Amino acid sequence: MSDASGEHGDFFELVSSLSQRQRESHKGDFGRVLVVGGARGMIGAPALAANAALRGGAGLVTIAAPEPVQLSVATLCLCATSIPLSCRPDGTLGPSAIRQVLDPAEESDVLAVGPGMGVSAGAAGVVRAVLEQDAPVVLDADGLNNLLSIDHWREIRRCPIVLTPHPGELARLTGASPADIQADRERAAMDAAGDWLEPAQTDAPLVLVLKGAGTVVTDGEIVYVNDTGNPGMATGGTGDVLTGLIAALIAQGLSLWDAACLGAHIHGLAGDLAVEDLGEMSLTALDVVDYIPDALGQAIE
Repeated sequence: MSDASGEHGDFFELVSSLSQRQRESHKGDFGRVLVVGGARGMIGAPALAANAALRGGAGLVTIAAPEPVQLSVATLCLCATSIPLSCRPDGTLGPSAIRQVLDPAEESDVLAVGPGMGVSAGAAGVVRAVLEQDAPVVLDADGLNNLLSIDHWREIRRCPIVLTPHPGELARLTGASPADIQADRERAAMDAAGDWLEPAQTDAPLVLVLKGAGTVVTDGEIVYVNDTGNPGMATGGTGDVLTGLIAALIAQGLSLWDAACLGAHIHGLAGDLAVEDLGEMSLTALDVVDYIPDALGQAIE
């Protein structure tokens, strides 16, 4: 099962179109990404997503992070702006965080939600609010885990959405076992996407990206299986990089489908190019971020 938009020739066309920038362009022309995430002990995740969004071509990136860690997150992504989110005494997001996310969301082209966010009532409130607004969303990591406490999330969703679970996260969301998902990754991804689309009260698209060896991208009807990437990418933070990269491509005007397929391809190719220089054992998520420009360049050679 495959779709023509997942062929490498189409990736050439997509990257070529994005790289042809007018001389009089300004940063606002290339999309605004809002990254929502971070928590105590998880300051790297939103920073990785934000850095990947910038490397992926987004003109402006803002990180919304809990107030106790906001400045620490900001120091890890010098080219992004950041805003603090109000917290309860235990460090989890408070009720005011919802409005503090929705206000900048109105000025954003896409939201990347979940990296390092943690699971709490406050985080679930933010995720619910994000589902009910109109800007496209890339939902990853704890953004996905917080769905488990949101009743009828499929029915309340209004936003176009890309969900990027690994097999364990998809298992929690569907009730299947990780082993069952891995036994037939394409079918598991297609079934989940179809189930999540059926009750929605919106025509907004949904794309599922099942991460892992041979990342599967599907909208419930068609499937693309990625052929880039390597075992060195099985290291903390690479999923956050994919989230930021897909968000950047959406912010620059690609459809959810094209952004998810191209993002998976470029993400894996960046890992492959990094491994050529560094080896699989030493690869880190930061290396994948650093090789995104080379991967984008190779895609149009």
